[in-house]
Amino acid sequence: MKDQYQNIIEKDSKYVFQNYTRQPIALVRGNGAVVWDSNGKEYIDCVAGIAVNNIGHCHPAIIEAVSKQATELIHVSNLYYNKQQSDLAAQLVPRTGMDRVFFCNSGTESIEGALKLARRATARTDFIAAEHSFHGRTMGSLSVTHKSQYRTPFEPLIKKVDFIPFNDIEALKETISQHTAAVLLEPIQGEGGIRIPDNQYLKGVRDICDDNNTLLIFDEVQTGFGRTGHWFGWEHSGVRPDIMTLAKALAGGLPMGAMLATEETASKMQKGDHAATFGGGPLVCAAAIASLNVIENEKLVDSSAKMGSYMMDSMNNLKLDNVLEIRGKGLMIGIELSTKCGPVVDYARNNGVLLNCTSEAVLRFVPPLMITKEQIDRVIEVVKKGIQEAE
Repeated sequence: MKDQYQNIIEKDSKYVFQNYTRQPIALVRGNGAVVWDSNGKEYIDCVAGIAVNNIGHCHPAIIEAVSKQATELIHVSNLYYNKQQSDLAAQLVPRTGMDRVFFCNSGTESIEGALKLARRATARTDFIAAEHSFHGRTMGSLSVTHKSQYRTPFEPLIKKVDFIPFNDIEALKETISQHTAAVLLEPIQGEGGIRIPDNQYLKGVRDICDDNNTLLIFDEVQTGFGRTGHWFGWEHSGVRPDIMTLAKALAGGLPMGAMLATEETASKMQKGDHAATFGGGPLVCAAAIASLNVIENEKLVDSSAKMGSYMMDSMNNLKLDNVLEIRGKGLMIGIELSTKCGPVVDYARNNGVLLNCTSEAVLRFVPPLMITKEQIDRVIEVVKKGIQEAE
């Protein structure tokens, strides 16, 4: 008799597009910072749906909010108002420091909206993004994603996009022009290898954008909702963007994205310029409200800062020869190795810890924000042995 895992694999192989490189387990249950596979094996989850499950897996508040809302109203078109959307907007907008919000379904969609808004607001066509950036895989968001492996098969993409070195203010000065609609940056690069810019760099970017009447967009899809030890990544530098994009952890594990903007910028968007059938539906908005309340009530932003500092200190104490650098903010941490990190990911998984690589050599740690010291200690123990095995 076939086991559950084999049954899942056979169906996937037969019916699902084979466009993902999956690790060889099937996850079936989760609670807090822990998940279990189809064979009952337990793992500490340091991937968290790629920085989605900030409040952990299957939080009771999300279950309650979704269950209640599902008995009342699941979906209505944006032809009509719905209470959950306006309630979420009233909570999210002041929290982000923005003035208006457009709801969508993913980070990629939020970037698409941001690019359209930037062109509409400035009547300009060009964009500047950073080397090693990742902003999505639809045609617009792919155009501002740096990695040629993702871009080349689908060119020509939107023109014109210039990629400049991250954390290099002189490169921006040399590249920006009267045709630049916006500069698009991640406050901390996630897929690019947990790369952290200087606070003065982001302040300099803000000044250059202002001097050139160019908008500044921050992609906070991965850095948002307490991930970096602040509610949002921009708070580390104090630099507010004109447009902000959100997704991942917004709705406690349900698919949701948002594009936010200042009043001056948002006012340029005209009726009919953009839309999303499922954007801001009552079910996901109810989940997002519950998630924001959990982050606030359980002080998960503080937990991210404290547990992130503890994890960074523990990693720095490893003192392993093939660790080149450890960098991070809050619970968004990367270990750069002198060797490929794939074998460490495999070792960790085999020993009850889920990780992934953001490049061939950088291990990424983005666990749920309520991860405990005891769980971190276990992660560090496994990772140390995995790195030693890879030497």
